Amino acid sequence: MRRLRAVLAKVLQVDPGSITDETSPANTPSWDSLNALMLLSALEEAFSVSFTMEEAMSVRHVGDIKRALARHAVTLEGDG
Repeated sequence: MRRLRAVLAKVLQVDPGSITDETSPANTPSWDSLNALMLLSALEEAFSVSFTMEEAMSVRHVGDIKRALARHAVTLEGDG
């Protein structure tokens, strides 16, 4: 989870410690439409995955991102 938090924190310009599974555009002012696109690109690069349009559109909070990464066989456990 450390890598995921680092990517989210960098793009959204927030403290990594403040990121939870419930972090979302609704409670993170910097998570706007432009940063959502930048976040998608940063996640694909950081985790060597390619999200489908359906996956990208289904993200509502960090928990959704974790599930999408899991579908691409990305393991976040043991990553802090």
